[in-house]
Amino acid sequence: QVQLVESGGGLVQAGGSLTLSCAASGRDFSGSMMSWYRQAPGKQRELVASVTSEGDTDYADSVTGRFTISRNNVRNTVSLQMNDLRPEDTAVYYCNVKRVLFPVYNEWGQGTQVTVSS
Repeated sequence: QVQLVESGGGLVQAGGSLTLSCAASGRDFSGSMMSWYRQAPGKQRELVASVTSEGDTDYADSVTGRFTISRNNVRNTVSLQMNDLRPEDTAVYYCNVKRVLFPVYNEWGQGTQVTVSS
């Protein structure tokens, strides 16, 4: 059974930092894309950052230069270092792991709340 367990959310003042972590278990995650998404109240879920198993990264324009995604293929973990946080970063952040080639899968964590006060 696949499990994605997130941690590290919380309340922080604008300009502060937080690190989110996600531990994946239950299958072989080689060849997968690991990502962080977020969903603010009343808005659609959006991609924040992603990292391939080879270490290639991609970021939403709104977080480029402030957030850093990293991955440990041995421990099957993915982290999101968030610096210079802004009130508009307030959202529930979700870990996602997916593979588009066989075996195909798309797994989600339960979400962790990040609240940035002004």
